[in-house]
Amino acid sequence: MKKLIPLAAATALLLTACGTGNYAATQLPVKETSPATSTTPKPPRPCADGQNALASYAPNADTPAPGGAMPAGSWMAEIKKRGRLIAGVSADSFNLGYRDPISGKIQGFDIDMIQAVAKGIFPDADTNPGRVELRVISSPARIPSLRDTKNPVDIVARNMTINCDRWNDIAFSAEYYRSGQKTLVQSDSTAKSTDDLSGQTICAPAGSTSLENLKKKNPAVKAVTADTDTGCLVLFQQGKAQGISGDDTVLAGDVAQDPYAKVLPERFSDEPYGLGISLKHPEFVRFVNVVLQQMKDDGGWKTSYDRWFKTALGEAPKPPVALYGRVPVNQ
Repeated sequence: MKKLIPLAAATALLLTACGTGNYAATQLPVKETSPATSTTPKPPRPCADGQNALASYAPNADTPAPGGAMPAGSWMAEIKKRGRLIAGVSADSFNLGYRDPISGKIQGFDIDMIQAVAKGIFPDADTNPGRVELRVISSPARIPSLRDTKNPVDIVARNMTINCDRWNDIAFSAEYYRSGQKTLVQSDSTAKSTDDLSGQTICAPAGSTSLENLKKKNPAVKAVTADTDTGCLVLFQQGKAQGISGDDTVLAGDVAQDPYAKVLPERFSDEPYGLGISLKHPEFVRFVNVVLQQMKDDGGWKTSYDRWFKTALGEAPKPPVALYGRVPVNQ
């Protein structure tokens, strides 16, 4: 049995706490290197309602510019009145949203997206960490946290794949990152692809598209779940799972924490990430889309990619092209 790697254990112990703001990165060496891939969306994939799964709400004449006045009655105005943006995030997805075991602060690519949205509403967000409340949520809690009637989050940034089924429950921003599913195995494994793992126990986060894709890719694997990415890594390090299947961004972080792991080169899905927002607030979705486009245009997106992914995943690809045209419910 392999020894539990200290960073993964430390991260697992800190999952339930919260943190806010921008923080300096603590980078670890990453073994996996992958060439950057194109993030231009594939041809439209119509949902049951005939709309493209990747299409979001287009900004319109009523959508304010980031840093400007927020229209009365808009959800952005409500957030500004409250004094802080509430975001559901991960604290265990290395380089996406994770808690630095030394500083205890949450940081990563997804957190940079949240910080940009917060700054669009609160110009002082960079210097006032109280402008952002980060709530650590599990993968299965992403959609429920937006639909909670008593204490919902405003937005979720937790490597969430945009798909038709989820559009029934929540709204998505335009795509802000294109990931893909791979499988992590022990470094001495002779497997070349997921098809070679029949009969082996492979972990994937509960409530994720990764779990569904894994079962479709190889129904003969013994799929097990954990509520968090770190939960899967702990099972792997304890020898209770022979592999982990998930987004390449997450697996690259796992390899950085475990010298006994490697990622198989096979990529068997496209995972377009979107920021999750309540269907009740289409004006907020439009505003977030303006913020994301600004990041893509002014180099902020690339700066964030280089900070968190360049070492693991190679040179930055072009940011995903935003697709619009979706019509909000009841409009």
